[in-house]
Amino acid sequence: MSGLRFAMITTFYPPHHFGGDAVFIQRLTHALARRGHEVEVIHDVDAFDILHPGEEPAELEKPPGVTTHRLRSSSKAVGGLSCLMTHQLGQPVVHRKQIGEIIEGGDFDVVHFNNISLIGGPKILRYGDAIKLYMAHEHWLVCPTHVLWRYDRELCDSKQCIRCSLSYQRPPQLWRSSGMLDREVAQLDAIISPSQFSADKHLEMGFSRELEVMPYFLPDLDSEDESRPGAHKPLWKRPYFLFVGRLEKIKGLQDVIPHFGPDAPADLVVIGSGDYETELKALARDYPRVHFLGRRLPEEIPPFYTGAIATLVPSVCYETFGIVVLESFRESTPVIVRKLGPLPEIVEPVGGGLSFTTDAELGHALSEFANNPALREEMGQAGHRALRERWLEGVVIEQYFDIIRRVAEEQGHTRVLERLGGPGQPVPASTASPIAVENLESS
Repeated sequence: MSGLRFAMITTFYPPHHFGGDAVFIQRLTHALARRGHEVEVIHDVDAFDILHPGEEPAELEKPPGVTTHRLRSSSKAVGGLSCLMTHQLGQPVVHRKQIGEIIEGGDFDVVHFNNISLIGGPKILRYGDAIKLYMAHEHWLVCPTHVLWRYDRELCDSKQCIRCSLSYQRPPQLWRSSGMLDREVAQLDAIISPSQFSADKHLEMGFSRELEVMPYFLPDLDSEDESRPGAHKPLWKRPYFLFVGRLEKIKGLQDVIPHFGPDAPADLVVIGSGDYETELKALARDYPRVHFLGRRLPEEIPPFYTGAIATLVPSVCYETFGIVVLESFRESTPVIVRKLGPLPEIVEPVGGGLSFTTDAELGHALSEFANNPALREEMGQAGHRALRERWLEGVVIEQYFDIIRRVAEEQGHTRVLERLGGPGQPVPASTASPIAVENLESS
């Protein structure tokens, strides 16, 4: 049985990325390569360059079987124009020929589209003659700003896209009212959402196709995994709660900070950076128990999860998943999440933490964990058990191949079925230590 050939198409890919969706794409890519498949990743560095004026990020390690194609223009000016034209026309422009040559010459079995907003969506969906998958890491299919956060101040419950785009200082995408999206999406064989909430939200916002659910995952754990529970020594001397993520208004940290005044039972440790950082630090001047540590390397973060009373995920927008929740569960640390979007869907059924809606409920959850170590231990262990059962690589990769196998049977892709071993055959096991080849940036 030989492996399949995959094309991963995405705007952002590590190290040229900003968040958890790109980290998941890399995890999936590496998981496929470790199982003997070949993966070619096509991503748009122009989009990263116009949003990241700093130094070129350091290269990351990748396993054999992974090839990356970086789309980068001759200058940032040309790259910026390329992204603008792609955004406005809904198709690749400057890099159209290069993308076409890679896909047409790659003899791919599966073309997997991800965040395609600035690499050529939606017309890029017509590229390739293979099984076509799309994973909705954000709400781009139904929202020009990706996040269903209207006017940068409220949850979106009805479309006012042109005025909302202008409020974000982005030019409206007129192609969204032309029927182009529906025409191009019709070429996909399967559309995947990381959560049931996000799948339902797409339908609620008028999307024309149902989405099937496949969650995010973390690399498999083993006996030598330094990220196993209890393997890290706490790095903070005082009791503390933890926040890890981008410092943006939609992440909701501004609602948490006021709970950490001089009389708070614990500190708040914040790891991350972002556009809302200045405002958050200004707010925290009156709350001395709040500590901003900035961005940390991926390998530096797990000990902070280990030592925390609980991890806070207070997003005020509709996330599509919550990878920070899984990272916390990996260290047997419970979470406190806002009862919004997919977060309660992940946490409540497994008993891995507490959820809140009101400010008073948040305060109660903080107090419950700070004053009840037994509750912290119980919920942390429950989250870790659930991680092993639901959200590790070996579990989720089976779901991924079930989707591919089903589509191959429906569409008559005999080569794919032969290479997968036919219906009911197990997915090849990983051939390398997941931790040894992973060097991922935190979301």
